[in-house]
Amino acid sequence: DFDVTEVMLRYFIEKASTRRYPWSPRPRVVVCVPSGVTSVEKRAVFEATIQAGARQAFLIEEPMAAAIGSNLPIEDPTGTMVVDIGGGTTEVAVIAMGGIVVSQSIRTAGDEFDQVILEHVRDAYNLSIGERTAEDIKIKVGSAAPLKEELDVEVNGRDVMSGLPKTVRIESEEIRRALDAPLDQVTKAVKDALDVTPPDLASDLMYYGIMLTGGGGMLRGLDQRLREETGVPVNVSPTALENVVLGCAKVLEANALSGGFVQSSGK
Repeated sequence: DFDVTEVMLRYFIEKASTRRYPWSPRPRVVVCVPSGVTSVEKRAVFEATIQAGARQAFLIEEPMAAAIGSNLPIEDPTGTMVVDIGGGTTEVAVIAMGGIVVSQSIRTAGDEFDQVILEHVRDAYNLSIGERTAEDIKIKVGSAAPLKEELDVEVNGRDVMSGLPKTVRIESEEIRRALDAPLDQVTKAVKDALDVTPPDLASDLMYYGIMLTGGGGMLRGLDQRLREETGVPVNVSPTALENVVLGCAKVLEANALSGGFVQSSGK
């Protein structure tokens, strides 16, 4: 949504600008984009950022930003894999020597998790809930693998038949079943990336493992599920929610000090 994106970016750029010094130049902006976006979509993001008030706009791919924010050794010749599950996309990338060697991007991520929970509650209980409630259910009882102690949560919504308020109690096991389909797609993306990873880098992954990041990466048991499906060690980043934006910030600071950006804007 070009117009809404531009308005949002303008708000953030104005908020970040130094209003005490009105003569200071407009800011340079680093924008993170999914690795699977088209050149047309990249150009749209670039144009929206410039029109929102940026002096210069520079694009960085999301898995690279996540790897930098996770403090992974991206400059080393050894391969590292990052799986970043955001809101709209899941990004899988194998990184070595400062570049992305293999990447997979699918439009299945946290928002899709919320949607299948919303549909399950409606179909199983005739209860209409909003996206925020669905996300709350995911955070409180959602899981990708069986739990030692299953959880449950009380959910309030509107009865589809009567239109009146209604409360039900939902267990983690049924939410796990509802999440199976999108989680299978995420697992397939990881397997597809591993399948085309060069042998030398694949052997590195057996030692260093997979770094799981992004809000969706914090789903209970997802690391266990991926470990069982791929046979590769999986670690969840302790700063999973912030890694992408931290990576963008590090790139912005490093290039501001060096006086230039390595990635051309808008291309």
